[in-house]
Amino acid sequence: MKLELGFIKINDVQFSNECAVKDGILYVNPEEVKEYVYDYDDVKQFVKSISFDIAKPGESVRITPVKDVIEPRCKVEGPGVIFPGVMNHKVDTVGSGRTHVLKGAAVVTAGKIVGFQEGLIDMTGPGAQYTPFSKTLNIVMVCEPVEGTKQHDYERAVRFAGLRAAGFIGQIGKNVEPDEIKTYETLGIKEGIEKYPNLPRVGYVHMLQTQGLLHDTYVYGVDAKRIVATLINPTETMDGAILSGNCVSACDKNTTYHHLNNPVVAELFEEHGKTINYVCNIITNENVYLADKQRGSDWAAKLAKLLDLDAVIVSEEGFGNPDADLIMNCTKQEKQGIKTVLVTDEYAGQDGKSQGLADSDPLADAVVSGGNANMPVVLPPMDKIIGMTDYVDVCSGGHAGSLRPDGSIEAELQIITGATNEMGFNCMSAR
Repeated sequence: MKLELGFIKINDVQFSNECAVKDGILYVNPEEVKEYVYDYDDVKQFVKSISFDIAKPGESVRITPVKDVIEPRCKVEGPGVIFPGVMNHKVDTVGSGRTHVLKGAAVVTAGKIVGFQEGLIDMTGPGAQYTPFSKTLNIVMVCEPVEGTKQHDYERAVRFAGLRAAGFIGQIGKNVEPDEIKTYETLGIKEGIEKYPNLPRVGYVHMLQTQGLLHDTYVYGVDAKRIVATLINPTETMDGAILSGNCVSACDKNTTYHHLNNPVVAELFEEHGKTINYVCNIITNENVYLADKQRGSDWAAKLAKLLDLDAVIVSEEGFGNPDADLIMNCTKQEKQGIKTVLVTDEYAGQDGKSQGLADSDPLADAVVSGGNANMPVVLPPMDKIIGMTDYVDVCSGGHAGSLRPDGSIEAELQIITGATNEMGFNCMSAR
């Protein structure tokens, strides 16, 4: 597969009566976006109201509770649409042709959603140092539920509403000439062996959060709980084949933005043909039952062996229960001669002295850490709140009294969206 990404640099976002990109400024008509989103029956049924706001880097703004972050993109050439399985009913394979990216902009869904295991984004102050989304121009979509709506129905409606809003806004850049074009291409198995006979064959085992109870990930619109480990072309992820559908702790939640900009994929492409032969991605899930964990890791190891891989990078999403999946994926690969590098974060207690993972093995001897999610932080009050602070005390990382009377927040790092991301898309690391 060969995919061109055309990056349109966005330096500012403004609300306007028109939708356009001019001189690096993204103009968005919020009423047009709302009208498009409300054209879907699930939004009409479960979402009472939608309002929009803008949060820019450096502003004294706190966004909470945050559900998802999505980068606006659109297909320009090639089969399918961005976010296949969500934007339309016909699901074509994506990952080829050309896709335009509104680089620097993001759609953030927030408001009265589930609360627990959502998080926050500070646009300035110490909290801003821990999240990549303090540096994006955020179009914040604040949603309110229809009274009596069940959490699962509302969560899915808000999730898909955000994706559709990002898809609509992405279309604004369809006919805009990109500032930069990057090309990503993978080879067939036979062609890759012939072209790079002396380079190690490397794959990426991409673990997807699928614990249920709002802990979901979608692959082409299908809940990944229902899949077995399978192959996916790396370029498919750049076209929205994998979408966030979960509310794990904010710090290590893979938002849709993370999936679209997966740094593991980007770095492997960077080394492809130079130091490694980047063969493929293997996606596998993180179900809660032991039999599912054994099945998933068995299949991932089987596929890696069939592809004759020399090494794999394994990334996790979440913590605790998924740590068992992580170690299973590691040990089964290592025992069949495939070297592994794990990317995860740690829950090592506020003093950092506890065991960072719930499971371990001597074969897990190459680990990249995204930091300690239990690290305590104090976030000063902000001049403006987008959303509401009702849920701060019950968000993962918070506690009774986290929200102080003056508006400051005392919590653990896990309350900050993307702070210890397990793809490595963050500012934290340890050696």
